[in-house]
Amino acid sequence: MSHATLGFWRRTVSLLYESLLLLAVIFVASFIFHLIFRDPDAVYFRPLYQFYLLIIMGYYFTWFWINGGQTLAMQTWKMRVVTTDGKPLNMSKAAKRYLLATVGIFFFGIGLLWALIDRDHQFLHDRLAGTKIIKVEN
Repeated sequence: MSHATLGFWRRTVSLLYESLLLLAVIFVASFIFHLIFRDPDAVYFRPLYQFYLLIIMGYYFTWFWINGGQTLAMQTWKMRVVTTDGKPLNMSKAAKRYLLATVGIFFFGIGLLWALIDRDHQFLHDRLAGTKIIKVEN
């Protein structure tokens, strides 16, 4: 199995596919949340709901990254996230990557746009977390 660095556009298309899958996860999680907390006008509702969704998304990503290094979209596009030395992510690395990615996306997507100027076309959160996305060829 050989590994190569991926270009920005391939990873962008994968992110678009990932967002569709994540939308389905959020839909199911939201349905469950609204069944449990039935009062959307309550003061606690919105911040609790937003925190809950961040946790659900974090669990989704970190679980896949730790268990094989690939989300469903990454499997489709033959991509894997690994540490900079090519090893699988542990919980600490996966959580750090998720938190840094979340911050980078909330700041006008700068963490993703960073790949346009990065010498290896890696996202900013990958640079900071000590991870990288590689192409997996079978």
